[in-house]
Amino acid sequence: MSEKQEIIKEIMDLQRKFIDIEHKGEFSAEQYYDSDGDSELAKYKRRHEELATKLVDMAHDEKGSKR
Repeated sequence: MSEKQEIIKEIMDLQRKFIDIEHKGEFSAEQYYDSDGDSELAKYKRRHEELATKLVDMAHDEKGSKR
């Protein structure tokens, strides 16, 4: 599996976990907007952002474009 495919797979897994947590009502609005905390949700959001940014950067590199 290529690095890009691995990143996409991890993003999809994170999204599934988030949707499950969201449907169970396991976090508050404060937790949702707290990206600096140590909660599982905050860690999820930081990891998702990191992976999404890396994926965008890879796409720009492939096409020779800039952000």
